[in-house]
Amino acid sequence: MGDIQMYNFKVTSIIHDYEVHFIDSLKQSIDSVLMEGDYIIIDNIVKDLYDEYLQDALDTHKFIGIDANEKTKSYQGVESVIEELIQNGFRKNHRLVAIGGGITQDVTAFISSIMYRGVNWIFYPTTMLAQGDSCIGSKTSINFGRFKNQVGGFYPPSYIYIFPPFKDTLKEKEIRSGMGEMLHYFIVSGKEDFDFYRDTFKAAFTEKDALSGIINKSLEIKKRYIEIDEFDKKERQVFNYGHTFGHAIESLTQYRIPHGIAVSYGMDMSNFVSVKMGLIPSEVRDEIREVTSYIWEGYPIDDIDIDTYINALSKDKKNVGMQLGLILNKGYGNIFKNLTDSDKTFREWIEEYFLNELK
Repeated sequence: MGDIQMYNFKVTSIIHDYEVHFIDSLKQSIDSVLMEGDYIIIDNIVKDLYDEYLQDALDTHKFIGIDANEKTKSYQGVESVIEELIQNGFRKNHRLVAIGGGITQDVTAFISSIMYRGVNWIFYPTTMLAQGDSCIGSKTSINFGRFKNQVGGFYPPSYIYIFPPFKDTLKEKEIRSGMGEMLHYFIVSGKEDFDFYRDTFKAAFTEKDALSGIINKSLEIKKRYIEIDEFDKKERQVFNYGHTFGHAIESLTQYRIPHGIAVSYGMDMSNFVSVKMGLIPSEVRDEIREVTSYIWEGYPIDDIDIDTYINALSKDKKNVGMQLGLILNKGYGNIFKNLTDSDKTFREWIEEYFLNELK
């Protein structure tokens, strides 16, 4: 992976700037990055899978192993972690080092943001969703009771180290999910970037160089938007493309359909509605569907009840009054927010999609 160094870049943030580095040796990176007093917060599954790479660091530094689940990502879940940090001498000048996926990221970022009014943290993302998307952007959120992602803020790490071979221990559905999540950035960016993704994405399932290129490009696109709209007030909202439809699919299948796969369906549904509204020709939708249908292959959603689905759409937080806050498509590089009436015509479109478009 000789060109991996060229993927290093900095993200400008109102809170503090931070750096992204692609690495080809996990052990060497951890040995050189960690300092005395740093405290590792690690996903227990990652700890077991990468024991040979991590054992020296875990022997040398204090660490807390967490179960990366929704229960841990809560007020009650982080309480015991904070208590252990305070009891074991963690200080404001020390750093937290997260090794894991999105839940480990959220737990560590949230604790870092409130601990002693803010401590520095470092992130080694281990999932494709974390490597290709959530590791940059500053968002941190935890659950409150049964309400998901309702508490949090913006607090980026100081450094992010991306080790693409983590892919080797991921299940196929996790790879598909990561590829589906990253795809929406390439469509938002424009035709040239979409063509790059379309020409590369199948190879990225098996080839590290292809995967590194897609992850890097995904982060570069996201970086452009978060540097002008870090707090998600305006321009960055186009990244919800596919997510309103996708979140409803996730929740109604009890997360049997992983996030990025649900977003792939969501982008196709958004494109379908966009065709119905005359915003794009069907050829654009078909071109994107060649990619999305490859990603969702083997994960059918034809068991979803249409009434329940439309009801779930009506509860999305981007809605305004009785209108759905959909992100629709006017063409590559022209994704936009549109307040759409949830009326008889819209319902007929959703019925048509579920009855005719999933075959």
